[in-house]
Amino acid sequence: MKDGTGRAAQTPKVDKVDIAEYMQRQKKLVDSFLDDYLPSPKLYPEVIHEAMRYSVFAGGKRIRPILALATGEALGGDLRALIALAGALELIHTYSLIHDDLPALDDDDLRRGQPTAHKRFGEATAILAGDALLTLAFQLLAEIPVSENQHELKIKVIHKVARAIGTSCGMVGGQVVDLTTQGKPFTREQLNYIHSSKTGALIQASVQSAALLSNADQAARSALATFGASIGLAFQIVDDILDIEGTPEQLGKSSGKDRVEKKATYPAMYGLETSREIAKNLVEDAVHEVAFLGARGEVLRELARFISIRRF
Repeated sequence: MKDGTGRAAQTPKVDKVDIAEYMQRQKKLVDSFLDDYLPSPKLYPEVIHEAMRYSVFAGGKRIRPILALATGEALGGDLRALIALAGALELIHTYSLIHDDLPALDDDDLRRGQPTAHKRFGEATAILAGDALLTLAFQLLAEIPVSENQHELKIKVIHKVARAIGTSCGMVGGQVVDLTTQGKPFTREQLNYIHSSKTGALIQASVQSAALLSNADQAARSALATFGASIGLAFQIVDDILDIEGTPEQLGKSSGKDRVEKKATYPAMYGLETSREIAKNLVEDAVHEVAFLGARGEVLRELARFISIRRF
């Protein structure tokens, strides 16, 4: 198979990747970019900018931006464009967390070990902070630096991200079905829709958008889309498992809520052991999909494996 840039894939010796060190290094890169891009907390009206920054810098693994950066690196993409994409993805993710934590939705008091935005700033400001981060994310996407002949490509990236967070097989749609099935019997189709849409879609779009920006060919984009879909679903299944097995200290939020609220989860449908096996198989499938990248895909493979064993 070709490597996404039109060349035949090479299979040189694969060096072992320290994925923890890589993730920490890329997280610092993303955080530095966002610190420069976000409005100053001293800019009027101060409270909204304080709330935005509070939520963005409350912690988090930066999985989505790191996946985008790793995909672009594997394909030889332009870091200036990739870091802008990565920052926008994290702003969107943070907006979704602010809104998910609100009393009308998950009603959580803690996020990443700190008071949630609505507890710290009040519900009205938290809602507006989420709105502001989503708006700023699309401003950032529109500002991705590309060459004169790549503006249509940038529009495709914006379209890809917008669909991933919308109502049709996107994040909002997944959240709606999550709410409407709570406390009720649910089907396997509904469960897969919730997980693939609410969590998986943006993770998949992180990989796909980076591939687009890096001028990957159709075969590479197809393989990476499957890779992204598999790890996106595996990520949420592991989340379901951690809600049962993780402690509040590990998770940075309350645990056991899914079972209490009778949410549609993989353990509720299949049990813990089968859920683990499904997640493991999804990760193995994902690893197989990026074999065509050879050594350049090792970071992506290690990120997939991290998703299957993470404890937070």
